[in-house]
Amino acid sequence: MTEISLNILDVAENSTRAGASLVTITVEADFSQDRLTVVIDDNGRGMTPEQVEQVTDPFFTSRATRKVGLGVPFFKFAAESTGGSFTITSQLGVGTTVTAVFVLSHIDRMPLGDINTTIHTLVVYHPGTDFLYRYRYNDRSFVLDTREFRQILGEDIPFDAPDISAYIMDYLNENKLETDGGAVY
Repeated sequence: MTEISLNILDVAENSTRAGASLVTITVEADFSQDRLTVVIDDNGRGMTPEQVEQVTDPFFTSRATRKVGLGVPFFKFAAESTGGSFTITSQLGVGTTVTAVFVLSHIDRMPLGDINTTIHTLVVYHPGTDFLYRYRYNDRSFVLDTREFRQILGEDIPFDAPDISAYIMDYLNENKLETDGGAVY
């Protein structure tokens, strides 16, 4: 994958397939520490210790539709190739947490990419899952919480309705711009 945001999409899609009702995605760029930290946490089915050990193997997948699972191994490789780190913790019946830390200044670090479109896609196309998205850039941050949107809109207004979908994208774009000043990294 060419962007970190696509790795985030892949792991969050795994969360929805695991039956998560809430997926929390945190993206934190801390230039004073030279770190970009991505955490994807869900309350899905979770994994056994054996599955956690196997999940970074590209020839292991729990999906029946294909014989290899490259998303998590690529994400791990991408973080570690910058001198960063990658961890997965999981508990059956509780959920899974994936943490990738990248060295921001490393020449091999992929760009974050279009994180707004990634979050928008997850929110709009997974109506049965709530998403809590936290974006932090140095000392500034914003949050998108679909549970709050549901409270305001009511449960019967779908996020894929054209006006709502456009509002969510505008919300992401405006808040990211206000938070990071349009930084590309």
